[in-house]
Amino acid sequence: MNKLFSAMLALGLVAASASAAPADQTAVFAGGCFWGVDAVFKHVKGVTDVVSGYAGGDADTAHYDQVSNGDTGHAESVRVHFDPQQVSYQQLLQVFFNVAHDPTELNRQGPDTGTQYRSAIFYTSNEQMKIAQSYIQQLTATHAFSSPIVTQIVPLQQFYPAEDYHQNYLALHPYQPYIVFNDQPKLNRFRAQFPALYQ
Repeated sequence: MNKLFSAMLALGLVAASASAAPADQTAVFAGGCFWGVDAVFKHVKGVTDVVSGYAGGDADTAHYDQVSNGDTGHAESVRVHFDPQQVSYQQLLQVFFNVAHDPTELNRQGPDTGTQYRSAIFYTSNEQMKIAQSYIQQLTATHAFSSPIVTQIVPLQQFYPAEDYHQNYLALHPYQPYIVFNDQPKLNRFRAQFPALYQ
């Protein structure tokens, strides 16, 4: 530690605990068309950034026109950066399962069909994997859904941001019919079910 920094620290000009503050963490979820999932997580208190994109496939096929064929291995996904001091990974899972999508629909979500619309959690650490597995076991044991949960829990290999026109889509196109009928209701449910988390 240099003398100038030591002097500033002693005078209280820099925070001693600044380097100890936990950094933002990353979560990646797939739950159908990324427009609605993106919009939901953008309204979660403690979430600092949300990006729509692709996970589960290779870089050379991470393009909408190819992913839409359903044979690239990719799922339309969202990458969520969050402050763990404000919102926990468990709380993000609660939002994901209860309002962002239907975890009982296999390779589809609402009007969209294909493996690119599958339900999946791409975990970024062993801790996330264990929390997700435990939460699904809890939902299953309490019969939270009338049908079996089909959500995949798989390690994140890489996340590829989607094209610019897919980003923040709901906010930019609030009156588009697909948004009105499929995605705006998710925000309404979120506000009603988790008012303390909604912003």
